[in-house]
Amino acid sequence: MKEQALQILAEARKRLDTAQVSLAERETLLKLIEVLTTAVEQFSQDPKELTSLAQAVVDHHALLTMLKQQAEELSALKKLSITLTSSLDLSDVLDTLVSEALQLIPDTQDVHIFLYNDGKLSFGAALDASGNKSTPWSKPRENGLTYTVARSGEMIIVDDIQNHPLYANAPSIWHGSIIGIPLKTDDTVVGVMNLARSNVGGFTASELRLISLLADQAAVAISNARLHQMVSRQAYTDILTGLPNRRALDERLEEEIIAARRGNYSFAVVMMDLDGFKNINDTYGHPVGDEVLKIVFNQMARRIRTTDFLARYGGDELTLILTQSDIASAKIVTSKVSDELKRIKYTLPDKKRLRLSVSGGIAIYPVHARTATDLLRAADAALYQAKKYNRGTFQIARGVTGPLAPQNIIAE
Repeated sequence: MKEQALQILAEARKRLDTAQVSLAERETLLKLIEVLTTAVEQFSQDPKELTSLAQAVVDHHALLTMLKQQAEELSALKKLSITLTSSLDLSDVLDTLVSEALQLIPDTQDVHIFLYNDGKLSFGAALDASGNKSTPWSKPRENGLTYTVARSGEMIIVDDIQNHPLYANAPSIWHGSIIGIPLKTDDTVVGVMNLARSNVGGFTASELRLISLLADQAAVAISNARLHQMVSRQAYTDILTGLPNRRALDERLEEEIIAARRGNYSFAVVMMDLDGFKNINDTYGHPVGDEVLKIVFNQMARRIRTTDFLARYGGDELTLILTQSDIASAKIVTSKVSDELKRIKYTLPDKKRLRLSVSGGIAIYPVHARTATDLLRAADAALYQAKKYNRGTFQIARGVTGPLAPQNIIAE
């Protein structure tokens, strides 16, 4: 018994030499070991009790190590929580999540997050140990790990990719282990996070606990970012037509001016107004008028380039920003818009066919103005001239308030 107690105490002293504990903790435990060692050597009448005390020292050290590890995990998660709440931009949140996951879980080779909505997965973010980011390792397979986790809402651990049913038809070069974690809020799966390792084998209980805590943080962060994204989209969207609204237009125009100034290029601002729309409202009422606006505006939106920007300015007015455009290219686009309007087939309540035309004014940056306000004013002045003198046409501005030359009228 005496020898066993001394052996346990010696082992405890060795562990302290390599243990990651504070200096104060180390000194306290060393003093306790010395007292117990002396007691065992000099007073051996109750060796069972001393052996129990010696074992307590070892257990106490193990407890300290576990508590220290958990404290480090909580500290890392606290840091992650602060980082995630500092931004509500979804892309920033996702990039932060994959970065933190790669650091928190040892030996992780790559991390992927896929968002889940309406039964479909979409790529969110990715990062591997070499620093490559924003590139998915592969597209989620219909019956693969990611879709299975998303649909079941359960964590799945694959100890060996090459010997698991979910990877029966996967490329032969895929190897190692992987874990798929559902990201859930209120039992709703909002995404899936996959962590892969190049070596086979499972994850420890400590790693699984940390992964679960990380997944909880990720789900809340993604939900908050999505909510913010939805609210922001509503704030910048016209409720009736679904097009960007005046607020969105003002911000986009300022951005376009900055980009054009840096890139030394011109762009066009086109103000447009529907001819005859007031008569629609007066004759058939606002519900019919609203339906006409939705159909007409969205039909016109289909004729613009993906790089351009069309917004509802107010009432039956639209504003179009044509990036990297001059007068010649603006004429081509506005001509297409006019043609598209003629193709619309809509029958009014009295069985008459809808017949509308569009008038517009075109201002070019920096020819006619150099600020957002002046560009809109110049284009609006040209629109006024078109409405007053030749409806169904687009006119080119000459400065903010200057008269328009007759040759600047564009035939419909």
